[in-house]
Formats: sequence, C-alpha cells, structure tokens
Amino acid sequence: MLKVVFAGTPEFARVALEKIYSAGHQVVMVMTQPDRPAGRGMNLQASPVKQFALEKQIKVIQPTSLRLDGKYSDEAADALKELSQCDFDVMVVAAYGLILPKEVFEIAEKPNRAGCLNIHASLLPRWRGAAPIHRAIEAGDDVTGVAIMQMDLGLDTGPVISSKQLAISEKETTASLHDSLATLGGEMIVEALNEYDRHKELPSNAQEVDGITYAKKILKEEAKINWALEAKTIDQKIRAFNPFPGASFEKAGAIIKVWFSSVSSVVKSKHLSGEILNISRLGVEVATGSGSILLVELQKPGGKKVSADQLAQAMGWQVGDVLN
Repeated sequence: MLKVVFAGTPEFARVALEKIYSAGHQVVMVMTQPDRPAGRGMNLQASPVKQFALEKQIKVIQPTSLRLDGKYSDEAADALKELSQCDFDVMVVAAYGLILPKEVFEIAEKPNRAGCLNIHASLLPRWRGAAPIHRAIEAGDDVTGVAIMQMDLGLDTGPVISSKQLAISEKETTASLHDSLATLGGEMIVEALNEYDRHKELPSNAQEVDGITYAKKILKEEAKINWALEAKTIDQKIRAFNPFPGASFEKAGAIIKVWFSSVSSVVKSKHLSGEILNISRLGVEVATGSGSILLVELQKPGGKKVSADQLAQAMGWQVGDVLN
C-alpha cells in the first residue's frame, strides 16, 4: 500500500479521501484550506476534509498560501518544509483551492514518487478550471465525467491517466451531479493508486488540443435570471446554480430563489418575458424569450423551500404579473 499526502478541501475531496483511506492506503498528511466562518453564527468551521482527517487522527496542515513570493510567505515556507520532510509515495489533489507552485512539484516528483495526481470533475480538456460541474450543466452538455490527471504547472493541462464518462440527465442539478462525480472520482483515484502500487508507473496521454474550454469561477452576480433568454437556457442555469448561488428573480422587492424548474410549452401568443402565464399545483408558468418555463420549487428571503404555487398564493401573485 502507498503512503499518500492528500490535498483537498470540500465534500468532493472528502469522498475521495475516505475511499483512499478505506482502500488501505496510508494517508500520512492532509493539506486543506484554513477554517472559514460559516453558518448563521459565522463561527469558524473546519473543511469536510479536515473533519475526516481529525476523526482518523491524520496530521493536518492548513497554509493560507503555498507561494514563497506572496503575502503569506512564512506560512508557505512552513508548509513546504512539512511536505519536504514527509515520507510519502504520491500526492493526491482534489478541489484543494490553492495554486500549487513549482516547489510542491519538485518535492512530489522526487525519485520513486508518483508526483501529483489530480481528480478533476470533467472530461479534459473540456472544462478546465474552477467550476466544471456547474458549467457543464449550464452549457447543456449531455455527458461529463472524471479525469485522473498527472498535474503540471498549467491550469489542468497535464496528461490524463484515466477518464470515465457520466451522463447528465435533463433534471440534473450541480448538487446531484456533484455527488455522482465525487463517488466516481474516489473510485478512480483508488484504481490509479492501486495500479501504481503494483507496477510503479502510471501511463498517461497528453490532452487533445481541440475542444479546450474553461470553467470560470461561479459569481453571485450570475444568479439573477434573465427572462429574455430561451426557456431551455434558463432551466439549465437554474439547475447549474443549485445549490450555489441559487438562481433568483425579484418580485415586489423580494429576491426569490428558484431551486427546481422544467421547460414548459411553447408560447404561441405574445407575452412579456417574465410574465406569469399560469399558476397551478404543477407550478408557476412564466413566459421567456422563447417558450416558457415552469417554476416548481421556490424560496423567499428567510423562508423555507416550498412548492411554487404555495409561495405564489402566499405572496398574492396573479396571472399577468411580471417577474423581474
């Protein structure tokens, strides 16, 4: 079994860490981002990866940065010293959130080490970057997957060791697809580690030059729904932004979040984009730039997620009202 240094932060990474641990590989150190304020009380909260590591009594380090030429150079130097003194065979990276400088690769690529292996939630070279799950759904992709990549200094540019596809259903949200990809990624990294443990090598292939796309970071400003877009595009955005940042619109000064929707009928007569066409137990049907969309689950500020018709009745919405 291998000695593994694991670098990751959110739930996606925790799933992989748990599978590596359960497979019998020895996780000798975990690197994760510093504790962040969270919840209504904004108390400091450990990342999912740190929580698992502490539960299993695995050493944890939490540098703010790994760059020796940056604002947190002292923290970076301490972390690099810890890494250089650590006895390990391979470094696994999954949604860590910090850029790895050349010093990390120099340590991980010493003789008899496998370097840095990354679990990336897309079929590279499509959707390199920060938010591959969100962007795949937003773009209307039919398929995505996981790539196990040998990392280099570029942004998700390294050679691919293995990849597996996963279909994206018409009802898929980032939340549901995240969970499926996290499980797949965990299984695939264990397969890669086992392969290296047996043969002391991991064959890989350079990424294709064609088909490169970049998944830029999700911004809260993207959450506002533009009703002038076609219904299918709006539905994709709603699913892509569930759970973060949550697609939203404004009605009577209140910001309403949309959690679930479906593409509805084609609007034959002329209506304003954002106009409520019908309110029923199925939801609230709204005209768009092309066709209409059925809002199924909504949430008002400070409220719980409820069916769209329930919220519409509670807030006094009428057919003909226009959502902003």
